Amino acid sequence: MNLHLPEPPEIFDQKTITRRPKRGAWKLMVPLSIVLITTIYAALYYGWDVKAVAAGVVLFGTLSNLFIWLLGVIGLVPIIGPLIVKVLSLSIIWLLNAIGYLVSYVAIKRGYSKDVLTYRGVTVALITGIVIGYVIGHYL
Repeated sequence: MNLHLPEPPEIFDQKTITRRPKRGAWKLMVPLSIVLITTIYAALYYGWDVKAVAAGVVLFGTLSNLFIWLLGVIGLVPIIGPLIVKVLSLSIIWLLNAIGYLVSYVAIKRGYSKDVLTYRGVTVALITGIVIGYVIGHYL
């Protein structure tokens, strides 16, 4: 008995790999950026629900690839731009910040709100020190 299984479809074919980058994305992304900034300003000015607006901005920015485009624009700045993009993409920075927010939430629930301000200041100083150390280490 000879079983002939069909060939699996190729995930990447020659057309998708060698596709040229899309030109003129700024014609769409700049107005989108202006709309999102205006939405954030209007939300703060008129007192809209901050959580709903933030969720909408994050969802819209993610689906439209606006955040990736902004990182690309930052990366175009000579010398410092690529370093900023690298630092923003370091997972340890995101992990430290997430842990800081979780600890802050628990501490505020337990009534340590003044200590949270001190703790968040130390966390911001630590993250800033890591970023400065990364940049200095990259140039030495």
